Amino acid sequence: MKTILTTVLVTGLFLSACKKQDDESGTTGKEEFAMAASESDATAEEVFDDVFNNVMGVSPEVGIGGTGVFGRMDVSSGRLEGVDSTPCYTVAVKQLSSATRFPLQITVDFGSGCTAKDGRTRAGKITVVYTGSLVISGNSATTVFDNYYLDNIKVEGTHKLSNTGTLTQKSYTTQVINAKLSQSNGNYIQWSSEKTVTQVEGGSTPLIGADDAYNITGNAGGSVQLNGKYFQWSTAITAPLTKRFSCPWIAKGIISLSKGNDAVAELDYGSGICDNKGSFTVNGSIHEITLH
Repeated sequence: MKTILTTVLVTGLFLSACKKQDDESGTTGKEEFAMAASESDATAEEVFDDVFNNVMGVSPEVGIGGTGVFGRMDVSSGRLEGVDSTPCYTVAVKQLSSATRFPLQITVDFGSGCTAKDGRTRAGKITVVYTGSLVISGNSATTVFDNYYLDNIKVEGTHKLSNTGTLTQKSYTTQVINAKLSQSNGNYIQWSSEKTVTQVEGGSTPLIGADDAYNITGNAGGSVQLNGKYFQWSTAITAPLTKRFSCPWIAKGIISLSKGNDAVAELDYGSGICDNKGSFTVNGSIHEITLH
């Protein structure tokens, strides 16, 4: 899924001489800042959007079932659990109270490497504690990671998904707390986020996810160690982002990328086409980026 983007602050010689200072006032420096911020924030957003889909998709008992690695959305007949899944992961369910079904702990173990039909390889474990079914307002699910990788990215931190909806409006709050995404070459991203995900289409067919569309609003911020340089940024969504379970990317919306209180760039996800393209604008100059 396309992801939400941010601004990057070049902090200069920060804590060590190996973190190089960038020229923040020049166009080249701002473009480097925006590129590093947007790619890093997009990576983090994509990683935790995948977590969202899997937490919701484990089963109809705890979520809507059939999303993420647990199946696919079929526009003709709704959720088809397992259609797009591969049998290379295991699911362990633990009831944490002898008196009640919830809270329920579910651990998804991808072993040493599990490549799903989406082409992505997951390894390690994610453990989710559900306070109740996520289709009921007030319930939440908290996810932690045990040596978990999405492709070549090691994922650490905490993800919390809460149902904050009403009888007439389905909505969720997602929080990413103290995340760290590391690569073997020494590059890493530190990221935190709080967003509201509100359903805007598909509410009349609660058992079919393929026609669901959600608007995303909120903020994020983080830093990245990238090839010896250190960047820090924050973002605010200025036009709601559009997310569909049927599309792996965000297809529409605008994000403001900032350094401190100063907006440096703007990221535009386009007019709604499902693709992995976006563009950011710095000083009137437009640059296309590809989301991975």
